[in-house]
Amino acid sequence: MNSESLDPREPATGDPAEGGASTPGLSAEEQLAKAKEEAQKFRDNWHRAEADFQNYKRRTEQEREELRRFGNVSIIINLLPVLDDFERAFASLDSHLAGLSWFDGMLLIYRKLRQLLENAGVKPIETEGQAFDPRFHEAVAHVEGEEGKVKGKPQEPGAGSREPEERKTEEEQSQ
Repeated sequence: MNSESLDPREPATGDPAEGGASTPGLSAEEQLAKAKEEAQKFRDNWHRAEADFQNYKRRTEQEREELRRFGNVSIIINLLPVLDDFERAFASLDSHLAGLSWFDGMLLIYRKLRQLLENAGVKPIETEGQAFDPRFHEAVAHVEGEEGKVKGKPQEPGAGSREPEERKTEEEQSQ
């Protein structure tokens, strides 16, 4: 063993974290300043890590909301042709069938489906007399009339029109 290392009069050397009492050549004030500097560095790193975690939570919540919204849009687009089929079927039925129980049941299903879509923000786009907006309207012919106004009867869903573009959710319309 080295006898020099056992001398109790010598200050301990080494890293304070390893049990050494001080750093050689530094006064108590310098050691205190160094410790404060290290504490500030650790505090800054902790604040950065906390901010990174908050940003991560916010980002994942936004992604979750986006997935939910786009998932709903896909379902809605697939339900619109069903709604159009109901409308065409009701338009083709004779009026004397209106009181039959199966007809009333089909009408109830249609109303529930329409209410479900309205609750999801889907609504018919009003076209008659409105200014032509290519984001919502599709021109199928050009006729004489007031410039910039939609004229004539809108094309019925399912009659060769692009159904998903005739009705859009409020979210899509606001974009």
